[in-house]
Amino acid sequence: MVNSERLFDLFQSLCLLNAPALQEKDAVEWMKAHLLGLGLEVWEDDAGPKIGGNANNLVAKLAGTKPGAPAVFLSAHFDTVEPTAGLKIGERDGVFFSESDTILGADDKAGMAPAVEAVLCVRESGQPHGDVYLVFSCAEEIGLKGAFAFDIGSLGVSYGYVFDTGPPVGSFVNHVGTYDKLTAKIIGKPAHAGKDPEHGINAIQAAAAALAEMKLGRIDDETTANAGIIIGGTAVNVVPAETIVSCEARSFSVEKLKRQVEHMICRFEDAASKFNAKAELSLTRNYDGYFIAPDHPVVKNALTAAKNLGFDFPLRKTLGGSDANAYNLRGVPTIVCGTGMKEIHTHDEHVSKQDLVDLARLGIELILNAAR
Repeated sequence: MVNSERLFDLFQSLCLLNAPALQEKDAVEWMKAHLLGLGLEVWEDDAGPKIGGNANNLVAKLAGTKPGAPAVFLSAHFDTVEPTAGLKIGERDGVFFSESDTILGADDKAGMAPAVEAVLCVRESGQPHGDVYLVFSCAEEIGLKGAFAFDIGSLGVSYGYVFDTGPPVGSFVNHVGTYDKLTAKIIGKPAHAGKDPEHGINAIQAAAAALAEMKLGRIDDETTANAGIIIGGTAVNVVPAETIVSCEARSFSVEKLKRQVEHMICRFEDAASKFNAKAELSLTRNYDGYFIAPDHPVVKNALTAAKNLGFDFPLRKTLGGSDANAYNLRGVPTIVCGTGMKEIHTHDEHVSKQDLVDLARLGIELILNAAR
């Protein structure tokens, strides 16, 4: 049975630990001491130096009591999109929210706390289970850096669950799209804008021409694209010699993603040529998508666990990534569990007590049902 007060205390304690991406050391050290105090086996990896951060990923283990049962893991991440120093937590009508000028940090403390509570409840229940691991990553918000640096395969797990997407609790994401980032540097020629502008090549104008002809937004029912950041120019009286445009494209179809990216590249190259500028383009794969079939053990266990608790939601798909992308790429089947965090990445972020309890209940059932 979930110890709700223990769960709520842990959630609030975690939220009060300031942990922006690459600066999670205090939070990791606190959680490590906390988990050791609870009698779990705990260790860190060496991700910090690899990703340029001050903290490593953290792992805890509850040894199995049923030989031959699948080893599973529950995962969430430490970092938040903004610093939470000075956070004041409020509660109204059974909902936690921020009373300060910071975000609450429910993304992803609303995943971490229920995962820990689930493991503790499984141990206290005395029911048979396989090995269970908690995997808490760093730098998820800036490209899943901690998860990509973690050797998930070394745990020997059969499959796992990432507690890190929006509601409803009891729903699961088994299909995620692929995400590419495209950076275009348009190189023109500087000149005095008032004295002899005809001697310059306006890089901003060339970039604007490219964007004006570019398909962006909702491309089709499987694909999106965006130009999100433009940086260029040095002064209003100087023809800008360089402009950098940061773009992205996502799709459930790798072929459609390829076509969209090629289209964006062509628009930049054509516009640069029209203005006698130069386009330097850099394309990176932010993460690969995945699809895990409904009859796979990781999904079947999840759906059964949810049904046992009275949850009945269809499987979900999303173009947003999570640490599950990294773990699937490493060959460990992983799906994402819906949590109660709402209005994430905003100062209106909040989570209800009931959703925290329900996610802990789901975590318990995911572990126990895997061993049945």
